[in-house]
Amino acid sequence: MSTLATHYSANDIETRLLDGIRAAGLDPDQRLSVADLGAGLGGAARMLATETGCHVDCVEMSADYCSGARLLNRLTGLETQIAVHQASALDLPFPDATYDVVWMQNVGMNIEDKLALYTTVSRVLKPGGCFAFQEMVTGTGTITGYPLPWASVPEDNCLTSAEDMTRILEQCHLHAELFEDTSGTHLNRTAANATPAKAGALGLSVFVDNLGEKATNARLCLEQGQVRLVRGIFRRR
Repeated sequence: MSTLATHYSANDIETRLLDGIRAAGLDPDQRLSVADLGAGLGGAARMLATETGCHVDCVEMSADYCSGARLLNRLTGLETQIAVHQASALDLPFPDATYDVVWMQNVGMNIEDKLALYTTVSRVLKPGGCFAFQEMVTGTGTITGYPLPWASVPEDNCLTSAEDMTRILEQCHLHAELFEDTSGTHLNRTAANATPAKAGALGLSVFVDNLGEKATNARLCLEQGQVRLVRGIFRRR
């Protein structure tokens, strides 16, 4: 198994999720309303499906995370609105001009070929469709602390600069309507909001090993300007 596949693996994920749900005082046999920070488990998809009634296709490379997403979709009664596909973002199994919106959070930092990534995004968007994303980009200096939430080793860290990101997006016929650096907002969160839930509690630590160490390293990188957090909305023309 590659280091990246190992980084995004979570053995016995359904049991871990169910244990976390029960530890939170919830009954997994009843329909649940789940708030999930994403990371491959479809939290954003469930939010979008619930709030807008839209159909969502989830693409995730990790078989473990796909299993977890399907479990949570079933527990929330959203399995008919959300389809989970185990696939690469570089090889989307969908026809051209399929979607009104492509939504991506913290994915590109593991993909070295940004041109191939954004070309694929552009391909599946309808003309006039929107690409909405959040991403880490390079800052100043070299990242000094591993593991990070997106990479356990330097070889899996594929950040690019904000300038290169926007240049490639434009090259792929995706034009900016919003692009902003949100690093300061992220750093100004209260300590309580930034602290991972305790082991076994319902939170990221249910399926992300060594979350405390990864989160601490990421925050230090952000504080020292080694990485920046950005978000954007780009329209397909």
